[in-house]
This record gives sequence, structure tokens and C-alpha cells, in this order.
Amino acid sequence: MLTAIDRVQMAVPDAGRVAALWQGILGAEPAGQDRLALLGAKRTALRLGRGWIELLEPDGAGPVADAVARRGGHMFAAGASAPDLAALRAHLAGKGCAPAEEGGQLFLDAAGTGIDGLRLVLSAAQDLPAVGDIDFLYEATLLAPDHRGDTARFAALFGLDADVFVPITSERFGYTGTLTLFHRDRLHRFEVITPTDMDLTMGRFLARQGPVLYMAFAETPRLSAIEARIAERHPERPGMTVDRPEGRRADQVADQIWVHPPTLGGMMLGLSRPSMAWSWSGHPERVEAVA
Repeated sequence: MLTAIDRVQMAVPDAGRVAALWQGILGAEPAGQDRLALLGAKRTALRLGRGWIELLEPDGAGPVADAVARRGGHMFAAGASAPDLAALRAHLAGKGCAPAEEGGQLFLDAAGTGIDGLRLVLSAAQDLPAVGDIDFLYEATLLAPDHRGDTARFAALFGLDADVFVPITSERFGYTGTLTLFHRDRLHRFEVITPTDMDLTMGRFLARQGPVLYMAFAETPRLSAIEARIAERHPERPGMTVDRPEGRRADQVADQIWVHPPTLGGMMLGLSRPSMAWSWSGHPERVEAVA
């Protein structure tokens, strides 16, 4: 019932400053402003890739003000699209879940999903041209103490086919979990992961923040240009972590980079070169070689 990861929402104290970072680093384009009464927030919309970045700035009391007071700028919600939003709403009602509605979108929090740390905004699917320096968002990561239980809840709540899910484990970052692919031949999914080493970054983050949306991932054909742009902006401290395999020249494209949270106003964003994400998403044979 879900088509794509189509947006992320950030809670931020200063939307103008954060918008400038997304525009300068990734080529996002301004796409309007409005207000979300149910969140008590002014919303600044940016188009990026085939989707959206929505910056939520407190505008009175509400969930966004509470979130900013507790954590500063951070990833507040993940966004997914559906081909038939009314059918999705009816499906959720059959699961005992009644999302809030505003502006033609559905809003869910942990109380509605039964998944701790999760906030979602659900929108009608749109066929939009790519904007800026990424092609599309494809992943939102939930850091959770029980990835098995939360993965089962995702599948049941959204009618996902667990047969196409892909297990994922990283010794480097110390986690294990599941990619809840919406379709076996598309990258779009939630990543639900549990730290296996509480002394590494993810483990410490979960211990400090509890279950939480941790980051998002996007695919880009302009990874080298983005890498150079971030390096130029952050000559004295790393603004990113670069994954370039041993033996690959510095002038050749990396496989992926992780843009550090301060670089984009408080949210970590992973970026992978075209096809690379299939290496850990069930189809390594689809990964294209670097020339």
C-alpha cells in the first residue's frame, strides 16, 4: 500500500538557516510555506530529488516546539506516499489506527502505530521530476531496541509483504535489522535496526535518546560533486564520512557518503551512487561497476 519514501520532516529552531544548508549543499529548491496546526509549526517546503524536505519551525505550543526544546534540530518524521490515500486510511482504520489529517496528508505518531520513536507523514503519490543533486530518497531508518517486533508491526500496519524484506547486519557500525522493502524491485523501504554494540555510535545514541528516527538515505548521480562541496565548506572538521573502497582513486566516485548531522542542520543523510544500495538490498548483481 506504500509506494515510496517521498520526504523527510525536520524539527528546527530556524528554518531559514537550515533551508540554506540544503539548498547550498544538495541543490534543494524552495517550494512554499504554510502552517500545520496539529503540530504547532510553520512549514517550509523544499523540493529535492523526486520528493520533499519539510522544515518545521515552532509556531506556538505543540509537538514540534517540544521536540526542538528537547533535541534542537533533528529528523522529526519520515514521509511515505501511497497510490490511494483514502484506501490506506481505511486500511489503517481496520487496524485500529486513526491518523490525524491536515492539508490532505495523514499524520501518525507512536501512539497510533504502536512503534516507539516513529513519526510518519503519509501523502498521495506524485510523479515529480528530480530537483537538485539527488535522484530520490529511498530509506528512513528507525533505531529500535526490538527490530523483529517493530518490523512485524510495520508489515501488519501497512500491508507490506514480508517475503521481500531483506535482513541487514553491519559489524562496522554494530547493528542488525531488516529492510522492509515496499516492492522487491524498488529500493524504497523503512530500515528497522537494533544496535549490537552499545559502545559504538548507534548504541550510545539509542541509550541516550531511546527509540528514534535516526537518518535517511538517498541515491545520487552527483556524489563526487557533493563530496567536493562539503569538503570545501568544512576544511577544518569533517562534514561527512566517505566510503571509498581501498584501491579506488580519489578522483573516482565513492560508493557512499554519510553527511553528518551538523552539515544539514541536525539530520544525518546517507548518499549512495546509482545502483550501489542493491549491494545490501537483496540484489548485489544489480550494482554497476565504477569505470
